Amino acid sequence: MATAGFAPDGVAAVARGGAVRLAVRRLTLTDFRCYEHHRLEADGVPVVLTGPNGAGKTNLLEGLSFLVPGRGLRRARLADIARRPAGGRPGTSPRPWGVAALLSAGETEVEIGTGLEAAADGGRDKRVVRINGETQRSQAVLAEHVGCQWLTPQMDQLFLEGPPGRRRFLDRLVFGSDPAHAARVGAYDHAMRERTRLLAVGRADADWLKALETTMAAEGIAVAAARLDVAGRLGIRLAESRGAFPSAAIRVAGTVEAWLAGGPALEAEERFSAALAQRRPQDAAEGRATLGPHLSDLAVTHLGTGRAAETCSTGEQKALLVALVLAAARMRAYEIGAAPLLLLDEIAAHLDETRRLALFDEIEALDAQVWLTGTDAALFRPLAGRAQFFTVADAHVTPARA
Repeated sequence: MATAGFAPDGVAAVARGGAVRLAVRRLTLTDFRCYEHHRLEADGVPVVLTGPNGAGKTNLLEGLSFLVPGRGLRRARLADIARRPAGGRPGTSPRPWGVAALLSAGETEVEIGTGLEAAADGGRDKRVVRINGETQRSQAVLAEHVGCQWLTPQMDQLFLEGPPGRRRFLDRLVFGSDPAHAARVGAYDHAMRERTRLLAVGRADADWLKALETTMAAEGIAVAAARLDVAGRLGIRLAESRGAFPSAAIRVAGTVEAWLAGGPALEAEERFSAALAQRRPQDAAEGRATLGPHLSDLAVTHLGTGRAAETCSTGEQKALLVALVLAAARMRAYEIGAAPLLLLDEIAAHLDETRRLALFDEIEALDAQVWLTGTDAALFRPLAGRAQFFTVADAHVTPARA
């Protein structure tokens, strides 16, 4: 096989004439959560991990979630991820930890490594990213090589909690089709933090503030435009949903998004920049930027009932979440020829039999590598012959029969 990085355009090139499966062929965890050192070899088909609670199943999925930009599926502090040896005390210096994976797409392979690296001379520990052995300047580059979506039991509250979780969910969807989005979000957040810091000083340099606001406006409008674009394309796939998982409509709600919908992007950018300058006293008093895409929200409507997601039943909300993730996977597969990795933690136990079987059929139709966890192996028997099975116990992973 050829060894090289593959951006979405590269995957699309490989996929001409047929879809390819993006898959983790090898996953290695070092001093990660409960794993001192473990290597798991996968065939590229869906993977089922079963075992008791606390065995280390979700930790494996969390390791996989670090193959894309961000703080992983638990949003943990980097220092908290490191394995603590027996007798290790909280507050001690974190151990370096690492996640390494060999990924394939068609005949192309790429090696990805990431983890916490101890800084020299008492500096700040930081996360490092290596692609095919070469250290990268930013974790944002990960979005150029792999797409990944996940659902965890904690996300069952997505529609009931505040907008931050829904924004992060939406941004992960955007990363899958627009790798530059991660860098834009990072640039916007950095400029916003610097502006807030300067406003707190009380005698901020007006020219520097203007420069930061110009950056916020340019990057912020680009972030909002990318979210709107993906929401529009995803809406097409969501409307196609049939049967066990409901069709849905999605909308990005926010002031900046409304400006974009009502006129040219350049006009919205100028309007945003002017509004930031006008709001300096208010933002200084509140200690935060009170306008921008960092406050936008994702609104979801169940088309079958016409109800907003937050007013749906618990079962309907779970079905809507699954519908969103599956639609995003179909969108990526349709547009670039490869579905993203899907990490589904304890999902089988939270779906009725009809929806569980429908999910397994969707997985097969997507031709995606999906990683599923659960405590009851019997729930996954319909995947026999279609998936690779492992048993997880006390941070040891061993092959198993369906």
